[in-house]
Amino acid sequence: MNGKYVKRGAYIAIALVVLLLFGWALQEKPISVETAKVTRGDLVVTVEEDGKTRVKEIYKISAPIAGRVDRSLLEVGDKVSRGETTVATINPLTTPFMNARTKAEALAGVETAKAAITLAEAQLASAKAEHKLAKSELIRAQRLNRSKTISDAQLERVEIDVTLKAAKVQSAEAQIAQRNSDLASAKARLIEPHIAQDPERSEELAVRMISPINGVVLNLAVESEQTIQSGALLMELGDPADIEVVVDLLSTEAVKIAEGAKATLVDWGGNTLKATVRRIDPAGFTKVSALGIEEQRVNAILDLDTPALELGHGFHLRAAIETWHGQNVLRIPMTALFREGNDWATFKVVDGKAHLQLLTIGAFNQDMAEVRSGLSQNDTVIQFPGDTVSHGTAVVAE
Repeated sequence: MNGKYVKRGAYIAIALVVLLLFGWALQEKPISVETAKVTRGDLVVTVEEDGKTRVKEIYKISAPIAGRVDRSLLEVGDKVSRGETTVATINPLTTPFMNARTKAEALAGVETAKAAITLAEAQLASAKAEHKLAKSELIRAQRLNRSKTISDAQLERVEIDVTLKAAKVQSAEAQIAQRNSDLASAKARLIEPHIAQDPERSEELAVRMISPINGVVLNLAVESEQTIQSGALLMELGDPADIEVVVDLLSTEAVKIAEGAKATLVDWGGNTLKATVRRIDPAGFTKVSALGIEEQRVNAILDLDTPALELGHGFHLRAAIETWHGQNVLRIPMTALFREGNDWATFKVVDGKAHLQLLTIGAFNQDMAEVRSGLSQNDTVIQFPGDTVSHGTAVVAE
């Protein structure tokens, strides 16, 4: 009998072990998850865009006259002194060389002017002869008038005729002077270039442009000797120690930024710099993005809080400009948030299980979001929840 009971007890023990093993196999195993705490602290929301530096005051040096500018003795980066450094020398244009046709036309013009002088001299001689005859007629008329042979009216007509003949002589003399000037002008067209062969004369007529500021050469529009027109850009000058930062923003983002907002500058090759928004330009512009989409952009102008001597004109950088700054706000990592219908949600860990929790969030950036309701400080939430995590799932922190 004892052996029978022992055998039966062994079977029961084996059955219990099998049941326990089967129950353990069916038991849900906790999923390993990455967790984070809901904390309080500062939250800063920024707008990030590419920007570049530029000199605040750029002086564009343009040619005041048309002429031939000498080859520049300056290079980009060279220092210039106000009222001392000659930044450009412009020589007046010389007379161009004439081809055979142009020269023949100029010679013909000289002969035409000479013929016109001859004609004017003949007209002057005729006018003088008429004037002389009129004066003789006046003497006779005066004598006849004294003897009452002719009336006073007839004498007056003779006197007027003398005046008219005198005016005709003056007109003929003026014509000769005009024709002489025409001849001089025609001869001037035959003058060949000579200033280039006369360095002293060229030096005397040259226009020297002096630097208006203390700074450096930022850009050389004209480096080699060449002919330029009046108003042509020669170079740009500026002081690289006095720079500002220009960031072009989407107009929808620019309206969120106030003057005086703080900004950080990175990706320029040095340490992070601090800057302050001085102004938002009142006018926008259209810019085509890399995807071919037209965007309305607005420039934001920033001043560096501390000088950065390594930066120069036209340097690239990345700017993050503050649009909102909250202090001592309840924060949750963005990696713990997901959309549940139209709401924001997260998985909160309670007693080793994941509980779906709907939230109301406020401002947020790439890393953190402001929690307005749904969680408390020091609550534990799951980051990067996958498809294996749902409400009630057993979890264990990594």
